[in-house]
Amino acid sequence: TLFNLGPYVFIFLIPAITMRMFAEEKKAGTMELLLTKPLHDWEIILGQYLAGFVLVVFSILPTLLYYITIYQLGNPAGNIDTAGTMGSYVGLILLGGVFTSIGIFSSSFTENQVVSFIIAAFLCFVIYSGFQSLAALPLWGGIAYKIEQMGILYHYNAMSRGLIDSRNVIYFVSVIALMLLLTNFVMSSRKW
Repeated sequence: TLFNLGPYVFIFLIPAITMRMFAEEKKAGTMELLLTKPLHDWEIILGQYLAGFVLVVFSILPTLLYYITIYQLGNPAGNIDTAGTMGSYVGLILLGGVFTSIGIFSSSFTENQVVSFIIAAFLCFVIYSGFQSLAALPLWGGIAYKIEQMGILYHYNAMSRGLIDSRNVIYFVSVIALMLLLTNFVMSSRKW
């Protein structure tokens, strides 16, 4: 249940964490101060991303207590699918990384943190379950499976089975890189 409900909690938790990353900097006028430092845009973006991602990882760590408790209380002790659980944890951490990058991206192009939260929550929901819902429509025929593979839910479910496949990890890392690249594009557009 933790790994089924966790992504939906993250859809609201992570945008709440990241909504102030750049939006508040712009609104308070401290973005100009930050940009006068001898830092590249990528260093600023990666610093903000890593700060949010570490906070997300720390929010996942207390749930390891559930695993330890179930492991010890099982009959016999250790009667739990460890591979599936660890795969689910890796998937949840990678999902948190994707949602953090989406939150950073949405925070980069607005000064209002509430607007940033709404955009980030919407994008997280669409990228998480929108492709599966779109693939379920009866208009696609043979390419419905390919459309479903474009969404995060497909890759998250694959990792939850306990097999950490490189295709799934590459997918998550690619989405993170794409979102951070788009953030860099938005940040560099101020120079135009």
